[in-house]
Amino acid sequence: MNDWNTSIITEFRANGGRVGGRFEGAPLLLLHTTGARSGQERVNPVMYQDLGDGRVAVFATYAGLDVNPAWFHNLVAEPRVSAEIGTETRTFLARVATGDERTAIWEKQKAEHAGFAGYEAKTSREIPVVVLEPR
Repeated sequence: MNDWNTSIITEFRANGGRVGGRFEGAPLLLLHTTGARSGQERVNPVMYQDLGDGRVAVFATYAGLDVNPAWFHNLVAEPRVSAEIGTETRTFLARVATGDERTAIWEKQKAEHAGFAGYEAKTSREIPVVVLEPR
């Protein structure tokens, strides 16, 4: 997974925030978190949904595995994050969406990107939806 992430990150940065392959045309950002145990910066490519007003949502799908990805645990422990979107790096405060807010964002994501429904079908956990608020 680390080699795969590294190649996506390199391609993203070389092409002004665009990548090819299975993510061609998809809204992708590079999420910067702080390791909960290590304190080291971690960077992960993730798809996002633009919520307007500078807010975006990201999804802790982990391709439908039955555990949350490490980046999710990191941002819960330290919600001050940043993200590279296109050629811009922005700072955010992360929070986990709940209730109707989560449902609305998640349903829109599944409607626009069918793979997300597949991830949901593969796991018994509720996939976290994380809202990144500008700071």
